[in-house]
Amino acid sequence: MARQDEQAFDAIIVGAGFAGMYMLHKLRGMGLSARVIEAGTGVGGTWYWNRYPGARVDIESMEYSFSFDPALEREWRWSERYAPQPELLRYANHVADRYDLRRDISFETRVTAARFDEATGSWAVSTDKGNTLSARYCIMATGSLSTPKDLDFEGVEDFKGTIYKTYEWPREGVDFTGQRVGIIGTGSSGIQTITVVAEQAAQLTVFQRTPNYSSPAWNGPITQDYYADWDANRDTYRAEARTQPVAARFGITEDLALETAPEVRQIEFERRWQIGGIQAGYPYVDIGTDRTANQIAADFFAAKIRETVKDPETAAMLTPDTAVYPFATKRICVDTGYYDVFNRDTVSLVDIRKDPIERFTPDGIKTATRDFAFDAIIFATGFDAMTGTISKIDIRGRGGLPLTEKWAHGPRTYLGLQVAGFPNLFMITGPGSPSVLTNMIMSIEQHVEFIADTIAHMRNRQLSVIEATPDAEEGWVAHVNEVAAETLYPLANSWYMGANVPGKPRVFLPYVGGFPLYVEACNDVVARGYAGFAMA
Repeated sequence: MARQDEQAFDAIIVGAGFAGMYMLHKLRGMGLSARVIEAGTGVGGTWYWNRYPGARVDIESMEYSFSFDPALEREWRWSERYAPQPELLRYANHVADRYDLRRDISFETRVTAARFDEATGSWAVSTDKGNTLSARYCIMATGSLSTPKDLDFEGVEDFKGTIYKTYEWPREGVDFTGQRVGIIGTGSSGIQTITVVAEQAAQLTVFQRTPNYSSPAWNGPITQDYYADWDANRDTYRAEARTQPVAARFGITEDLALETAPEVRQIEFERRWQIGGIQAGYPYVDIGTDRTANQIAADFFAAKIRETVKDPETAAMLTPDTAVYPFATKRICVDTGYYDVFNRDTVSLVDIRKDPIERFTPDGIKTATRDFAFDAIIFATGFDAMTGTISKIDIRGRGGLPLTEKWAHGPRTYLGLQVAGFPNLFMITGPGSPSVLTNMIMSIEQHVEFIADTIAHMRNRQLSVIEATPDAEEGWVAHVNEVAAETLYPLANSWYMGANVPGKPRVFLPYVGGFPLYVEACNDVVARGYAGFAMA
């Protein structure tokens, strides 16, 4: 299958984050030639690009790490329960060094187009360097949150101060000491940035459109006792994670809030709050499906906000309205003192639903009722999730059909892995997979291993082309929508729905059935001879 031409490979992999690196490692182990194309100057994906202050993982470090090689786990030691971005980037570089991955990665190169050649059954992949590479397989490892949404504020170019973007943070860092700073956005990136900048700025003004629920990380160093326990029980803990909907040991039970005594519920909510992290919001399974149960969880979080934030008006502004979106239908953020920040005299909050931003001025920002003067403004305005990066590449399948045309009314995939009409094109954690609703590392490993096993299956049978069938794709899309409709998720105008990007089709992007059910579906497909895939 491998070709001798230096521009021809068995596989082209787009992206050198954790997905791209593991895919490269797996294909190499099968004796295949592969080339990774990466826009950045180094590996790491999201942890290469997102270097804003306070950036850290929201899954515990021990679980947000590769499990495929026990030796890799034993030799790497995380310093904190929730690793900060610099440490995550060091880990990514350690993985690249350990497996000698860089020699097969082309850095500072963007893929601009990919076209399937029906005559040869291969992909022609073009880059911004002016070259075209050929490969049997094209594998998109572009990440689910890798393309920022466009800035749509009038007069941004008029501002005479400095503008920063969380997704393009200066490598040398920024010191905001003594500065008047404005920040737009209170999603995960905004919340993490705010907690750090508030400690430096002379005045920080937070512009919030929609408040988010956030739980405390209670972050701290990982102890030797913790590591001793993990080393002794590693296999058990990894297996337990795979049984959980989020692919991490969150302890989600089948218990129902509505069938649990109020005093028992309160104890359980409080216990999880003290543990911290995302699991604080998921003690009962009906929270995601029943409005009454959902409101019970929302009320607990609202009480915690009021308990922390001293000013009642500010606390009310920071508390999400369940009439706007039900609790946890947007991903719960994990913070290190976010709500406490608003007890500082130097921090103020502006509700831009009630007092919208009209335009930027040379001195700062003008809302409907006020003029704000700033030395610096930070954009933490989110991403074009799951489809943004793939859609920016001119991908064309059979008959020259553009993927953007196929996806004009929303992404359509089979298992989040393939698209009918686009043979030999794979996506890692694509739309229609659990991905962003899970521990991403675990989902990445499962997808990479599925793709590698599929390619091995084809090689063993001397097959060269694989494609999702239209019927299988139609059935999977219907299933994804049916499962989502059984939950409260579609009631939120979230990035899960594409609602944060003007003009983007409103469809629920990930598979909400959970990691174990998804793995079961994939295993069933394989057991039935790769049902839903056409091979030749």
